[in-house]
Formats: sequence, structure tokens, C-alpha cells
Amino acid sequence: MAAAEAVKSTVEQFTAASNVAFKDGVEKTLATLNEANTHSKKNLEAVVASVTAATKGAEALGAQAMAFSKSSFENQVAAAKSLAGAKSVQEVVELQTAFAKSALESYMAQVGQMSETVSASVKDSMKPLNERVTAMVERLQAAR
Repeated sequence: MAAAEAVKSTVEQFTAASNVAFKDGVEKTLATLNEANTHSKKNLEAVVASVTAATKGAEALGAQAMAFSKSSFENQVAAAKSLAGAKSVQEVVELQTAFAKSALESYMAQVGQMSETVSASVKDSMKPLNERVTAMVERLQAAR
């Protein structure tokens, strides 16, 4: 009888330990899946934020280009009217020179403004992605 009780006790202990180990394994797996889902959601949110920022930058760039085109056209029409009303060749040369200088300065200012817009757009669109990469690196370093 004592041997049967010992076997029964051993089986009960083994079963209890197995149940605890199984339960712990399931809980760890569920926690890992939850963490992976949270991480994936944050990655998707970062991609959406990045695309949104890039879209805003493209819209701003398009608006700047349209405004510059309109202004440039208006300046060309005004210059053509001035040239048509010139009284001498000297006045034509002076008007043409002034227009060319003004057009070049305007173009260079516009290129600078558009470059700043592109730079800011790239920075804004990369920020959420960089934050996710940093989070992943920190997570990997913490796991070591």
C-alpha cells in the first residue's frame, strides 16, 4: 500500500507541475503575441503618419509651384507690356535687363523655398519611422 501511495503522490506532483508549466507557457505565449500585435500596430501607425506627412509636404510643394507659376506669368505679361511701350532701344535693353535680373532672383528665391519645403517634408515623414526603429533597437538591446 505504501508503494501505491508513493506512486500516486508522485503522479499527482508530476501532473501539478506539468499543469503549472503548461499554464505558464500559454501565458508567456499570449503575452508575446500581445506584444507583437502592439508592436505591429505601432509600426502601421508610424507608416500612416509618415505617408500623411509626405502627402502634406507634396501638397505644400504643389501650392508653392502653382503660386510661383502664376506670379511668374503675371510678371512676364507686365514685362511684355513694358517692352511694348518702350520709346527707344536703350529703354528696351534696360527693361529686358531689369526683367531678367528680377526673374532670376525670383527663381532662386523660389528654389530655396521649395528646397526648404522638401527638406522639412522628408524630415517630418521620416520622424515616425525613425522612432519605430529606435524603439526596436532599444527592445533588442533590452532582450540581450
